[in-house]
Amino acid sequence: MKRYAMEKLISWKQKENRKPMLLKGARQVGKTWLMKEFGRLSFKKTAYITFYNNQRMKRVFDSDYDIQRIIMNINIEAHLEVTPEDTLIIFDEIQEAPRALEALKYFCENAPEYPVIAAGSLLGVAIHGGVSFPVGKVDTLELYPMNYREFLEAVGEEQLACLIPEKDYELMSNFRDKYIFWLKNYYYVGGMPEVVGLFREHKDYAQVRALQTSILEQYEADFGKHASAGDLARIRMVWNSIPMQLAKENKKFFFGQIKQGARMKEFELAIEWLLDCGLIQKVYRVNKPAMPLKAYIDFSAFKLFIVDIGLLGALSELDAESILEGSDIFTEFKGALSEQYVLQQIVSGTGYTPYYYAGNKSTYEMDFMVQKGRAIVPVEVKAEANLHAKSLKIYCRKYEPKYAVRISMSDYREQEWMTNLPLYAVENL
Repeated sequence: MKRYAMEKLISWKQKENRKPMLLKGARQVGKTWLMKEFGRLSFKKTAYITFYNNQRMKRVFDSDYDIQRIIMNINIEAHLEVTPEDTLIIFDEIQEAPRALEALKYFCENAPEYPVIAAGSLLGVAIHGGVSFPVGKVDTLELYPMNYREFLEAVGEEQLACLIPEKDYELMSNFRDKYIFWLKNYYYVGGMPEVVGLFREHKDYAQVRALQTSILEQYEADFGKHASAGDLARIRMVWNSIPMQLAKENKKFFFGQIKQGARMKEFELAIEWLLDCGLIQKVYRVNKPAMPLKAYIDFSAFKLFIVDIGLLGALSELDAESILEGSDIFTEFKGALSEQYVLQQIVSGTGYTPYYYAGNKSTYEMDFMVQKGRAIVPVEVKAEANLHAKSLKIYCRKYEPKYAVRISMSDYREQEWMTNLPLYAVENL
């Protein structure tokens, strides 16, 4: 399967002042496959080292950071001779070996001729647990689940995928039914690579849901293995409350919906733990739609989304028929899935940091806000082809933004005050 992050790794390889690369992302988003495939395509040799249950290689870093001694050990472990520039060294599950993580600093300073890429699913948890991070000595890349365009390519719809970045909306509208058909499938399947691969091979929704459930169980197992006993219950409560929080018309995270009388202070560490694992995304409210948005963050108000739309459906126990064909029962949750989907496409495909904005007394709300150059762009998300954008109109009358965007199932169109962007082309935001 094609991952667009590969292009970023190829650019990293060619950088003049290349540092070791640290690949971050939640478990099961495809980090190991991407590193190995990058090594296969771009290097003569790949030395793959995993620190999971590998005490022997962990001990290599215990005595000192002599790079030549470390390379000799890698040669033996990987059954090859590591040579500068043409061998990619991969350190997988590096959070299990804190001193190996620290050693990246010495690869950067003393042996930049050796390309090193490292990854860890629980890296953020390890760092906040006291592991020393090689600040300024590594390049970093965040890997997310497959976005909608990658999904299209995976299911054999390469030509549909290619039209999206070309922005040929007239031609795209001719194939609107196909885009929407695959979009609904993406809502159910999501972007976890193993799940997408299974769907591509069998087109069996029951198998897809069974695998998604297995991945959720693995995440729950991580809670038990890596979280402290005191935090474990709170982490589970936050995680399991997210579908309920997103199902509300006002999707702001309310602690009182986790349990009666709950306060932010009780659950802050649990939320940070899930963020460190890459399992959730946090979208802050801004108090004012002004430049720069980051200066107007209200840290007490935010929405939480999970790592993948398919896993959100599995966590919510939504059946395939409800998502693919629609039903009255499903109507209220359509907005939650649509916002989850748009959030994923923004963070993985646009480079923007999403926020949201609510007016005084919550009379209206912008689902997302992004900063485009010197402009602040309000974004309203509609689950269907509904062209009524009440909140967006109120916002535009008050603030007269240079750009305003409604994302819906309707075709692309430009109006004097707003642009409608199809849900299947969010990355063109």
